[in-house]
Amino acid sequence: MGFVMFFIAGCRNENSKIHSTDITVEKKNAKIETPEYLEGKKYFNQYCMACHMQDGMGVPGMNPPLVKTSWVLGDKARLIGVVLNGLSGDIEINGELYSNSMGSFATLEDKEIALVLSYVRQSFGNDAGPVTQEEVAKVRASIK
Repeated sequence: MGFVMFFIAGCRNENSKIHSTDITVEKKNAKIETPEYLEGKKYFNQYCMACHMQDGMGVPGMNPPLVKTSWVLGDKARLIGVVLNGLSGDIEINGELYSNSMGSFATLEDKEIALVLSYVRQSFGNDAGPVTQEEVAKVRASIK
C-alpha cells in the first residue's frame, strides 16, 4: 500500500512538473502586450486593417502584406515616409506586384505613427525594433 501511494504521488509530481514546463514555454512564446503595443494595435485596427487585413497579409495584387517584408523590417525612415507621404504606383514585394495606392496619414501625430509602426514591426511574426516618436519627427521635418 505504501508503495502504491509513493508511486501515485510520484506520478502526480511528474505530471505537475510537465504541466509547469508547458506553462513556462507558453509564457515564453507569448507576446507581451504593453500599453504601447495595445495602443499601436488600436491605431492599426482603426487606420490600417481595412486594407492590410487583421493578419497583416494584405490583399493579393492590391494591398501588400506587412508580414516579414523588407518594407516593414528594413529602413525605418522609408517605412515612416510611406505613412507620411502615402504610396502610389506598382511595387513588388516578395515577387508579387501590388498596384493599389495608399493615401497619406500625415494628419496623424508623430506618437500615433510611431506606435502603429512599432506594432506592425512587432506583430504578424515580425521581430523588429520599435519606431520612436523622434524618428517620425525627423522624417516629417525632412519632407516638409
